[in-house]
Amino acid sequence: MEKKPFDKENFKEKLESSGEFPQLYMFKFIVPDGKENEVAALFPKHEVTTKKSSGGKYVSTTIQAMMKDSDQIIKIYEQASEIEGLISL
Repeated sequence: MEKKPFDKENFKEKLESSGEFPQLYMFKFIVPDGKENEVAALFPKHEVTTKKSSGGKYVSTTIQAMMKDSDQIIKIYEQASEIEGLISL
């Protein structure tokens, strides 16, 4: 399956039309088991909630963080995309 290119400008427009900043934003990622610490490293001052999949191969992570603007959110997604096997929800 080919990975779709990230449309940064379209995503930024959607973020900015979703409300005023700063705002509480929820990040959700699925990563292979053992990679959840790499996600947590992106959010050193926030609680990361994790839940293992029924088969134990994957871990879903959820983080709520106060974001000052859409660029801050996009930067986190760009950093997260470097984690091998990560799926953004």
